[in-house]
Amino acid sequence: MIADTSAWIEYLRATGSRTHRHLSAVLHEREPVHVLPAIVQELLQGARSPAHFMQLQRLMAQFREPSALPPARELARDAAALYARCRWQGLTIRSPNDCLIAATAAATGQPLLAHDRDFAALAQVEPRLTLV
Repeated sequence: MIADTSAWIEYLRATGSRTHRHLSAVLHEREPVHVLPAIVQELLQGARSPAHFMQLQRLMAQFREPSALPPARELARDAAALYARCRWQGLTIRSPNDCLIAATAAATGQPLLAHDRDFAALAQVEPRLTLV
């Protein structure tokens, strides 16, 4: 499973949301959780201080990328195509990073845990994208 930035934020804030509870349970059971470079970037850039940055960096270092990632150029192309396909259907995606994350989840066959409405729209357009 890939945990999106929005899922990590729910978890770190202990919101009690379905996403927070699911990620907590997966981590407690020590099931595999993957992160992507874009997710690490988004999470780290939200750090409130240098100490918080280091804390988040240590947390993210515990998790790896999914194995057998397609080349970065292919993922960028697939993300751009996904963004365009959404736009052609009248769906507005607020973050190009979400398209990159969704394209990577679809390409690797990893389910995606997110607390972000853009992923529901992306899943409407990309049948290979499985949301948790």
